Amino acid sequence: MENRPRLSTLLDYLEVFQICDSTFPIGTFNHSFGMENYLHDRKIKHTPEFQQWFENYFKSQFKYGEGLLTVLCWRALKAGQMEKLWEYDEIITHSTLALETRNGQKLIAKQMLALIKQMYGEIKPLDIYEKKIKAGELAGNPAIVFTIFAHYQKMPLMETFLMYGYSIGSTMVQNAVRAIPLGQRDGQVVLNNIIKLLGKLYPEVEKLDGSYLGANVPGLELAQIKHETQGSRLFMS
Repeated sequence: MENRPRLSTLLDYLEVFQICDSTFPIGTFNHSFGMENYLHDRKIKHTPEFQQWFENYFKSQFKYGEGLLTVLCWRALKAGQMEKLWEYDEIITHSTLALETRNGQKLIAKQMLALIKQMYGEIKPLDIYEKKIKAGELAGNPAIVFTIFAHYQKMPLMETFLMYGYSIGSTMVQNAVRAIPLGQRDGQVVLNNIIKLLGKLYPEVEKLDGSYLGANVPGLELAQIKHETQGSRLFMS
């Protein structure tokens, strides 16, 4: 990327960053991925509890799930091994036990695919992925969609991981602002802490191989499963 014109490079970053924006309309604002169950059980009441939950989410479910997924998929794309993406799609789908969470990821992936296609037209790897999803061969995951697009935009591996992590962080903070409720200022402090955490997580995730993909902690998974039968809900998952 060093030989590319600076303006071109910055525009590529901005185009990828647009996909990271919490206002990007792909439906993530409808999902809490288990956070709402912690609210329901009064385990999250204010900012400190939310920050603790959020950091644990990134250190476990994100680290071994979509965070690792971005790293594995980026490397597979660089090596020209697209078939590995389909393998990773199946692994991450089958390792997501909560039905709502699994379906939520599918919906978000489909929305992201449709909007990127509307803005950029044909991107061959994304087109192949979309066809496999429509044919029922694959489920679809937003981290895979994002990584394909980031690689197409020539984003380096570390930037791809960090930008996707930021997209999760910023969206979930906005969801917490609505649900807890969390003050906007407190939300930005929490998000800043997550940005710093992402910087620490990247060297750890970079060393992992595909055998770690889908590892999780019972507490987060149980909360996501319990949310399916929760009486009053603001979010779909």
